[in-house]
Amino acid sequence: MPKKRHTGAKTQKVQTARRPVGPSARLQLRYLAHARSGDKGDTANVGLIALEPEYYPILRKEVTRARVARHFRGMSTGVERFELPNLNALNFLLHGALDGGGTISLKTDAQGKVYSTALLRMEIPVPPAVARHARSRVT
Repeated sequence: MPKKRHTGAKTQKVQTARRPVGPSARLQLRYLAHARSGDKGDTANVGLIALEPEYYPILRKEVTRARVARHFRGMSTGVERFELPNLNALNFLLHGALDGGGTISLKTDAQGKVYSTALLRMEIPVPPAVARHARSRVT
């Protein structure tokens, strides 16, 4: 609910920060999604696909461009994010991640194949019930 702030002659409504409702658990993306990655020149292309349709809204909310950029800090010069709701997927472009690209890079993974696995190791907050359900799927 907005609070009122008095600033002399005018009263302004100020939005207070919303906190998550209820407790949350931290969960690696590998429990919620699968991923594929590859190269397009000097850019790694990483697709993140929800394992179940009900996981997509969580991925959409929590796997932000800024969070992915922090996760790959020092490994790329910039990150772009694209939503693919018809596929329950997100796509990320990690610019400058391949040291020039597959044909000239001296990196061990010049085609960017391991970026998908690296993204799946990222942890995000999820409701405890989702964490329990997702973990129970893994044998």
